[in-house]
Order: sequence, then C-alpha cells, then structure tokens
Amino acid sequence: MERLDNIKLGIGESEQNLIKIAQKKLKKPVKFFKILKKSLDARDKSNIVWVYSIAFSGVEEEKKPPLEKLKNPPEVAIVGSGPAGIMCALRLIGRGFAPVIFERGGDVDVRVAATEKFFSERILDSDCNVQFGEGGAGAFSDGKLNTQTHGGFNRDVLEYFAEFGAPEEILYLNKPHVGSDVLKTVLKNIRRFITQNGGRYVFNSKLTGITRRGGEISSLVFRNTLTGEESEFLTENAVLAVGHSARDTFEMLARNGIEMTPRDFAIGVRIEHLASRIGFAQYGKNHKNLPAADYKLVSRAHERTVFTFCMCPGGVVIPAASEEGGVVVNGMSLYARNGVNSNSALMVQMKSSDFGGGLFGGMNFQREIERKAFEAGGRTYAAPVQLFGDFSRDRVSCRFGEVLPTYAAGTAFAPLSEVLPQVAVEALKAAIPDMDRRLKGFADPSAVLTGVETRFSSPVRIERDENFESISLKGLYPCGEGSGYSGGITSSAADGIKIAEKLYEKYKK
Repeated sequence: MERLDNIKLGIGESEQNLIKIAQKKLKKPVKFFKILKKSLDARDKSNIVWVYSIAFSGVEEEKKPPLEKLKNPPEVAIVGSGPAGIMCALRLIGRGFAPVIFERGGDVDVRVAATEKFFSERILDSDCNVQFGEGGAGAFSDGKLNTQTHGGFNRDVLEYFAEFGAPEEILYLNKPHVGSDVLKTVLKNIRRFITQNGGRYVFNSKLTGITRRGGEISSLVFRNTLTGEESEFLTENAVLAVGHSARDTFEMLARNGIEMTPRDFAIGVRIEHLASRIGFAQYGKNHKNLPAADYKLVSRAHERTVFTFCMCPGGVVIPAASEEGGVVVNGMSLYARNGVNSNSALMVQMKSSDFGGGLFGGMNFQREIERKAFEAGGRTYAAPVQLFGDFSRDRVSCRFGEVLPTYAAGTAFAPLSEVLPQVAVEALKAAIPDMDRRLKGFADPSAVLTGVETRFSSPVRIERDENFESISLKGLYPCGEGSGYSGGITSSAADGIKIAEKLYEKYKK
C-alpha cells in the first residue's frame, strides 16, 4: 500500500486525475484506490485549491474480517434512538446480540409530521419533536460528523453512516456532513437492518421507572405516550442514551438514587447572515463556485469565552422546544446547503455561580431562560429576535434589513437583554465585533440574533465507572450526550459503540 499527501487540484479539476497520479507513481495498473482526506485550502483567495491524501496499490484491497459474535447473549435494552443508541444497537448486532430500542417519540416519518405541525400551527408534542424521536436531536441538524475527540471508534461511526446511505465522501472530507434530508433515509435504512437482524424498536415508550434487585438493575418501566398504558421490561442490561433534553428522565433517575453531578454549560443565540456574504468573506469572488462556506470562531474579548457552535452553512434556524411554555432554537441544513442564510449558535460559557447550587440548578436555569424567551415572543412559540446593530446599542428592532429570519414558528422583535443573563449580553456585545476582525462582516448590523439556544449540552452527568456502568446501579450504562460523556453526533455515536464493546467483553468472559 502506498500513500501520497498534499496533492492539489484546482477548483473544477476532475478527481480522475488522482488515479492518473497514482498510476504514474505505481508504474502499473491501480487495482485499489482510496481518497483518505480532502480539504479546501482557501488561504490564498486568488488560488483556492482542494488538497488530497490518497492510498493506492497494485493489488486488491483485503476485506475487513467480520466481528466475532457471541452465542445466545442476553437481551439488552437501549433507551433512546439517537446517534448513541442506534450505533450501540448496530455494534451489538455485529456481536451477536438482539437489542431492543425504546424511544419516547415516534419513527422519523411520524416525527417529521409532528415537527411540521409545531412549526406551522405551534402545537407542541412534548414527547415527539426536534429533541425526541428516531434519530434524536441530531436528525434535525446539519448532520455534521466532524469532532474534536480522537476516540478509536470515530472511523467506525463514519463507516456505519456510509454503509446505510450517507454520501461516501464523509469518509474522507475534512469536515464531513450528511444533511438532515439524507439523515432521514439513513435512519430508515438502519432501522430496517436492525429489525431484520433480530433487533426491535418500541416507539412511543417513555422511561418512567427503574427497578433493582440489590445493587443490580432488574427491569425498566415505560409509559406508552399515546395510550398512557404502563409496561415493564425485564433486563439485566440497559443502555441509557436519552439525549441532553430528557429533563424529566434526569429527575426520575435522581428519585431512584442514580448518582449524578451538575455540569457547567453554555447558552446563547443563533446568529444569521446572508450565506453569500459569508462565502465572499471566506473565499473572495470565487465563492459561487465553491461549497457553502463555514466558520469556527472563538472570542476572549470578555471575561467569559464566546464561541460559535453547530454552524449551518446555507441552513435555517428551527424551533427546538421540548417543553410547553419555552422557546428553544437550533440550526439545521440540508445536504445541498443551498439556503439563502447561514447561521450558527453563538454561545457564552456559564458557570455554576450563575445559576446556584443543587443538582438541577443548571437545568432550572435553562428552563427559566426558555420561559423568558417564550414570554418575549408573545407566548406563541414565536422567537424573540433583534438585529445586531440594535442589540449593540440597546435598541428594540423595528424592521429587518438584508437578512430575513428563517425561524419557522414566527418571530417577535424584543430586547434580548431581558431574556439572557446580563453577563451573556455583555459577552456577546464584546465578542461579535471581535469575531468580525477574523471574519469580515460577522458584525453586520443587519445580522439577526434569534433567542434562545440553551441545549448546547446536558446540564448533568450520570456518573459511571471504568466499565461504563452507573456507579449506583450495575447493569445501567449511561451513554452519549445526555449522560454527559460526549458532544455532537460523532462522539455520541462512538460512545454507543464503546458501550456495546463493553457488553461484548462482559459476556465473552
């Protein structure tokens, strides 16, 4: 196997030229060829190029050996069908298990209908929405698969996604993404595979209780969210992958003596610009021939760090509430990323001193901000908005400029200073002009700030030991973003695979 790095192709130049380069290097027919990495180098706006790393050989690639499977392993319950839950299920099936996935929301088609009803009629289903349902919160996002973690299962996550319908390019792009439209097909393909290989999905099933025998789990109690009927599932292994917004589940766990600790987190707003302006700022005049431009910015102009998160090129701001009487926003983009606006979460780091003590001090702090946003928007799930130019001068906006908001449930002009904590307001006022020094136009007075983004991460961590089991209850495996062990699709999915491997090791012995 040979490898070449730092191969540059001009914009529009065919990737077939890479095979020609490999052929020339090898001096014989290429029978195996793979792009290992592809990234855009836009440092010189007059000469923007794609940069590749490739691997190739004169012999066929050897296939990966199949995973070793256990014979007659016990049934495993997985609570939650977000990235952590479904990747855990896929790996368990590969190891011979037949997992049962319990999900409080509906399947992806039911979920789309529920969210569309919320967007248009502002009728919220608190169990099936942007946060809950097949695919978890990640299903209504940009589907970004880049991560700052370097765990051993990140590559497995990408390969699973590609196997079930994501574009093959996610395996080598420097900043891979799937897009919310494609993710829905991927989720259906994964569900089909799981059910065809012995696994089961149980939708509309909300976890309401845990029973134990001594220090070990013995069963889970669920309530059907459509009928109200309760049921019990006997199990000695339960993977808890409920997501960062399962506040009622966190409260139930606390009542059942499951050890948790509070976590610091960030809150903020979504900031929207014209995608064309971001493109010009990043690429110059050639931006129309290039992928929608992204950015990642951090400011320390204030004592509180401010950073962009979940940037959605050519995307929209979406209603993401999961509790009645609260407004929450998130960002989403489709695979094409061809929307008029680009948006990003603009987050301010909070400290425990901001929201007081107690296990759920942070969670209640989030709720309070969401309810203030609900009031500021007119109690209709419309989101409070303010143009940056007005926000910076403490003026209530009265009309939009070049940038029109994309938030689907309607907006209302309101002073965000009455919604966000004062320290967050001051940090944002300092950070946006500071970020403009690195991305010209970021402090555009017509940029729209939409509040509030509060679901950056889980406000609690469910403590687990070196075997990934709850320190309070053997057989309970806290997993993913909701349990405080990851952030984003890839790291959450990788955490799910880690749990599956721990279960395999447990029963292999």
